[in-house]
Amino acid sequence: MIKEKTGNENSSRLMVRAANAAVTVAFTLIVIKAWAYSISGSVSMLGSLMDSLMDILASLINLVAIRFAVTPADDDHRFGHGKAEAIAGLVQAMVIFLSALFLLVEAGKKLINPTPVMEADKSIVVLVIAIVLTVLLVAYQRYVIRKTGSVAIEADHLHYTGDILMNFGVILALFLSGYMQYYFADPIIGILVAGYLLYNVRQIGQNSIDMLMDREMEDADKVKILAIIKENSKVRGVHDMKTRKSGLNIFIQFHLELDGDITLSDAHHISDDVEDAVMAEYPAAEVLIHADPEGYIEDVSFAE
Repeated sequence: MIKEKTGNENSSRLMVRAANAAVTVAFTLIVIKAWAYSISGSVSMLGSLMDSLMDILASLINLVAIRFAVTPADDDHRFGHGKAEAIAGLVQAMVIFLSALFLLVEAGKKLINPTPVMEADKSIVVLVIAIVLTVLLVAYQRYVIRKTGSVAIEADHLHYTGDILMNFGVILALFLSGYMQYYFADPIIGILVAGYLLYNVRQIGQNSIDMLMDREMEDADKVKILAIIKENSKVRGVHDMKTRKSGLNIFIQFHLELDGDITLSDAHHISDDVEDAVMAEYPAAEVLIHADPEGYIEDVSFAE
């Protein structure tokens, strides 16, 4: 038996709004950082600009993917379109990886031939503005992630959160290069920024692959699901439980062991009660239950 929960409209709206906010902030940061780089020539500022260029590309990809992912299931995609988020995450990872390589090359050139940074004060003001805007965006993204569990928004949130620390690092590089004449600080910070980008690639890519490969839910969730099932006194056992996530959707299926002497109608009602209990804790879940008589012998991949 199967029952589908369709109350995801609010989560969908939150995800789209968060994606729109990310695009708006990234575009604003690109404009002001491009101006700051043009007057300073700082390679660390170039790194920050490159990161914002990747941010807007990734956020645009996210926006398109999220709009597709929240589309209801149709005849050709009966399990929904949630994996569009994971595909977007992989594209983000590839783009960020390429930008990090470019930044390493530019920082290497500056490390070999260091040059002074111009107009450091104006560039620092630009970065302070960038930090304030990013903090506001990250706070909103964190709220949306708590409400929706979106992989795409989480991917955006990860690198925007790191951007805050990165911008502080660029401010340090501009101060040391512009005011202390320590010109090596600029390319060194640029290399560290590239390393940070590469770190993000691994995390974003892993989350996306997990979703595409139908990775099981966290162990804590599975333990909670089993506890909910066993709260029903008429349940004699559970086996072959399988779980996965796809965008906003959660899929939970298991075999329920019941007294072999009860009627089919009783088995149906018990399964309904168990399903309602699971969905009370996981409202976005699609729960599939197969009822078996207690003691039935079969080849299973999971038994409890």
